[in-house]
Order: sequence, then C-alpha cells, then structure tokens
Amino acid sequence: MKPTPGQILPVVSTTSLLVQLWIEQYGSVEVINHKTGERCSMTFKPCGLFGNELHKVEGYILDKSKKKLCAIYGKWTECLYTVDAATFDNHKKTDRKNSDEKKGNKQSNVDEEPEEIPPPEAETVQIIPGSELIWKITPRPENSAKFAMHLNELETSMEGVVPTTDSRLRPDIRAMENGDIDLASAEKKRLEEKQRIARKNRTKSTDEWKTRWFQQGPNPHNKAQDWLYLKGYWDRNYTNMPDIY
Repeated sequence: MKPTPGQILPVVSTTSLLVQLWIEQYGSVEVINHKTGERCSMTFKPCGLFGNELHKVEGYILDKSKKKLCAIYGKWTECLYTVDAATFDNHKKTDRKNSDEKKGNKQSNVDEEPEEIPPPEAETVQIIPGSELIWKITPRPENSAKFAMHLNELETSMEGVVPTTDSRLRPDIRAMENGDIDLASAEKKRLEEKQRIARKNRTKSTDEWKTRWFQQGPNPHNKAQDWLYLKGYWDRNYTNMPDIY
C-alpha cells in the first residue's frame, strides 16, 4: 500500500486576508494482491476552488496484466460504488465536458470577489446507472464528537504505562487543551528548537543513531525498501527512552 499523506489546504481571500482551513486527503493509493497480481489503484481528488471534487475518490481494479476489471468511485467520507469500467470512462468524458461548461458560466457571472472564501461544500455523489453500492459509512453515534475529543486524554492509570515519547504527553498539546494558548505556542516553539538541537548533535556524534521500533529493509512482499516493524513496543519495555519533550 502506497498512500500519499493528507494535507491541510489553506484558502486565503485576497481582499480581506481572512483565512479558513479545512482538511483534505488527496493523492494516489495502490493496494496489491501479491498472490494474484490484481491491484486496486485509487485517486483521492483535490477539491479545487469551488469544491466540486471534495472528498471524491475514483479508480480501477485491474488484473495482473493491468486490464481494467471494474471501476470504483464515490466519497471516502460517505460511500463507494462499483461499475463497469467502460461505462465509467464514458460517464467521465460527459461529466468533464459539462463541468467545463458550468465552470465557464460561473466565472463569467462573477462581478467581484467575495469578502471571504468559505470552505467548499461537498456535492452529493452522482450515481452512474448500473452501479452497485459496495460500502456506506455507518452513521456516527450520539456524542461522537465528544468521544473524539477524549481520545487524547491522559488518564491517571496510564501514567508510567505509556512511553515517555507518547504524544499524549506533549506539553504544547496539553496546554492547548487546557485553554492556555500562549503557553501552548511557547511550548511548541521550545520543542521545535529542542528537535533541531538534537538533530544537530546526532550529526556530530560518532555513535550510529538507530530508530527504535522500525528500521529500513526490503518489504517481504515486493522487495522494495520500506519501514519494517522491529517488534518490542507492546512488550512495554520503555527503558532508555530519549528525552524529546
């Protein structure tokens, strides 16, 4: 699997200089069946200025000779459909033509820039005739937002159990969650400077520096260079941990 990391895309209005941020996942992902040679090649699409492609994903399942077996499309936040590859390709051609015409009309009707560019609104998935639903997101339970906020909480029972490098121990995050933004900002700067000094010291040291839980080596499935788990993390042997905070 070769994912492209998600990125935070800022949108800045040139008139008001107001900034709004939202999160996008975009790039390519390929999932390979190393026994049969079949693969699923997917593209997570960037949303663009008007948000037409927000959260959209599309791609194909191919056999070992790279022949398209079917197409997959939808939104990674909502649902996925599968359809015949030829039908999908024809739909894309028509959809692209209509989109270009619509975009041209939008631009010609704009008299002046808005004071602020809002985060794009996601369009609903346009279902292609002959498609089959293969996945749909489960509705979120009540108070799910509150639950997500608690994921970073550090309970008393966890102290001394998690390693000292655990992100829940980051002082800047703790300060931010406690509402002390000034302290959070100061701690963030301090940690960044500490990281720079540590990196500089490693280059001067004659000792070979090694990562603790992963090392680079050939992936057993495709022989490409990859990060391989060295095991040991779940043994809770957290002695001689570096002081990163």
